[in-house]
Amino acid sequence: MKMDRRTLLLSGVAAGAAIALDAPGVSAAARKTKAVQKISSQEGIIPGKDLPEKLAKMEKWGFDGFEVGGGGLADRVDEIKKAVANSPLKLSAICAGFQGALASDDEQERKKCVRTMKEILSAAGELGSTGLIYVPAFNGQTKLNHVDARKVIVDQLPDLADYAQKAGTRLLLEPLNRGETWLIRQCADAAAICRDVNHPACCCMGDMYHMYIEEPNDLGAFISARDYIHHVHLASIKRNLPHQDNRDFRNGFAGLKLIGYQDFMSLECGVIGDREVEIPKTVKFLRKQWAEAEVA
Repeated sequence: MKMDRRTLLLSGVAAGAAIALDAPGVSAAARKTKAVQKISSQEGIIPGKDLPEKLAKMEKWGFDGFEVGGGGLADRVDEIKKAVANSPLKLSAICAGFQGALASDDEQERKKCVRTMKEILSAAGELGSTGLIYVPAFNGQTKLNHVDARKVIVDQLPDLADYAQKAGTRLLLEPLNRGETWLIRQCADAAAICRDVNHPACCCMGDMYHMYIEEPNDLGAFISARDYIHHVHLASIKRNLPHQDNRDFRNGFAGLKLIGYQDFMSLECGVIGDREVEIPKTVKFLRKQWAEAEVA
């Protein structure tokens, strides 16, 4: 039987997945725990005059959580606490908001980054957040080569991870596509850094917009990061709502099911059309794709 390249690749990933799940690095809990789908969204995507109104709509539409930006988070702690006190929704991740770059060639920029990340981590822990999403350096933010940049990142993460753990939250390293960073582009790259740091609060995430560009296979990508994955971003091929083009999430969702994923998946995208109409469609679409995701 002739086998085309795509069929060969997918069959190889499926076989690799089975091997990976039996590897020593995969916890028994991950193999036995049934995955859950908890849908979140960045607050800016949801229509409404304030956070309580947005959360009320999200509850009606079937969301489980919401994601906020890290900029000015310390000043919003009371506001967010008050809003969630009257809502079943939970705060998922905190998206960036710090200054500087962790992999900068400028030591002062690195120190500024660490200081402002710690400020956000304190607020994130107080609010019960999954973790703080960070990118060590976007394109143009560092002159270091890959080896030196990686060393600078790994050297700083133990202190930041200790701080995050004491605050009651995590660090979530996000890989991006090559148009945004040359440094960390795949889930396996992020997981390798987490393994080197070897700290329970040093974790990573996967963004299925960037993954579509950089990863050969969504299922394999999530398995490659397995125990370190604690957040997921969702968007279509053109960074709009899932269901607004032909992006299929079932392969990635199968990977999340295989690793027993327990955390949030959050919308980070634009919206084509009326948000009051399109966003509820997205929730239904994601629930259906999750139900259809096959685990061998």
